[in-house]
Amino acid sequence: MIDKVPEAMPKFFESWCSKFDDVFGRAAQRRNFRNYLAGILGDTERKNVWQMATSTVNGNYGSLLNFIHGEAWSASAVNDRRLAILDSCKQTRIKNGFSLILDDSGQRKSGSATAGVGRQYIGQIGKVDNGVVMVTSHAYDGVKGVPIDVELYKHASSLEKGKEDPEFQKKPEIALALVDRCLKRGLMPGFIVLDAGYGNNAPLLKELETRGLKYVAAINKARNVYYEMPGDKRREKHRIEDIAKSLAPESFFKVELPLEEPRTVWVAAIEVYMPQMSGKRIVAIQINAKTFAEASEADYFITNQPKEIASAQWIALAYSQRNWIEVFYREAKGWLGITEYEIRDARSMHNHWTLVFTAHSLVQHQQLTGGLTRWSRKPLKTFHDALQAYKCAVEFLVIRWIGYFPEVFAAHRLNLGLVWT
Repeated sequence: MIDKVPEAMPKFFESWCSKFDDVFGRAAQRRNFRNYLAGILGDTERKNVWQMATSTVNGNYGSLLNFIHGEAWSASAVNDRRLAILDSCKQTRIKNGFSLILDDSGQRKSGSATAGVGRQYIGQIGKVDNGVVMVTSHAYDGVKGVPIDVELYKHASSLEKGKEDPEFQKKPEIALALVDRCLKRGLMPGFIVLDAGYGNNAPLLKELETRGLKYVAAINKARNVYYEMPGDKRREKHRIEDIAKSLAPESFFKVELPLEEPRTVWVAAIEVYMPQMSGKRIVAIQINAKTFAEASEADYFITNQPKEIASAQWIALAYSQRNWIEVFYREAKGWLGITEYEIRDARSMHNHWTLVFTAHSLVQHQQLTGGLTRWSRKPLKTFHDALQAYKCAVEFLVIRWIGYFPEVFAAHRLNLGLVWT
């Protein structure tokens, strides 16, 4: 592994970081901001403070730890500046009519000292365990996906007064706050995409409608709706799964989903009335075979788009955009260490996630504006392609720097108890 040398970082790295300088009050904060971003984008085995500090020439563990944990700087201000930088460039600006995807991501954590920790479903391992969950919002505009905001969900068991604690908020309440934050920035989504954890929450859907927003949300197969099935004399309350089973094969239309690995599904759309909600909604049943009887998978979606827009195909394609937040999580967890922090308080976790967002946007900005093309002969079609080109640039510049200053690098290695000679 080639160590990071602050003086040898690419010019575009310094150009990006300098746009945040006035957000930080002290020169040490600005220096550690650069070191932390370089650490996130580097090749350290884990993205914790110790490894990031020791892999940086003249890096200081105490200083970097104090930056992420102790010093007073505003993660919200950093995030606002990141989004403003993206908005100032034609290639990176979020296009009008984007989909706003709301989701949460859990990470297993042992013990009870970490803020927000509790026994809950952890998507990373696919079961209930002790861990923390972050609720995030993400924009996808047909060209690119951009992380927008993040907020820690504080499990009731982590709070002194449980669900009665003033700090306790349910995940749908946090998600709604993230929507409002997005709107306050002047970003108006074409529609909101929600998984079943949020789509089954009628109060959340009502609040979105109050704000004049459209949505496509997954719902559980046991969700009750009012619908006139064969044999009914009027609309009756039925489980959506039972309605799906009653639909004729010709009700389902073939749809090709343009995912990373394209997928063929069959989708039917029907008009229903929802308990606790006034007026009609469109519900879609999506299966992985031509008929429900042959299908091994079935998904159910609801939208408040008018039927003139909400065809079976439109609903399936709209919800498939949720895939892009999964792509981001894969990138952020696999290459940027978003869950590998070794900090326990809520503020530090928010700081870390915000800096991962910032590092991700740095690479994405260079990818979309062509700033990395000189470091790669192949097209930079994915974030991973762009990240590899970024690392190639750093590698070249650091190796060249070591050739000029071998004694400084040797002293760095000696500080780690190693001999480089």
